[in-house]
Amino acid sequence: MPMAGHEIEALIREAFPDAEIEVRDLAGDGNHYAATVVAEAFRGKNRVQQHQMVYAALKGRMDGAHGELHALALQTQVPED
Repeated sequence: MPMAGHEIEALIREAFPDAEIEVRDLAGDGNHYAATVVAEAFRGKNRVQQHQMVYAALKGRMDGAHGELHALALQTQVPED
């Protein structure tokens, strides 16, 4: 069953309460999303580590054939000072 964008945002917000989060449904099918996450928690982490942190926040919802979320194009960054 596909995930709604607000569910993705809620899971990310749970892990990063102070983050700026934007989630977009790319195909209108509930399976292909893009997300931008700007969080202080990413400071000092490389891009791979930042993405791993977001994927961990999704609590396995992207795992393998049983995942609820098929594709997530992810952009992460640290807030500008």
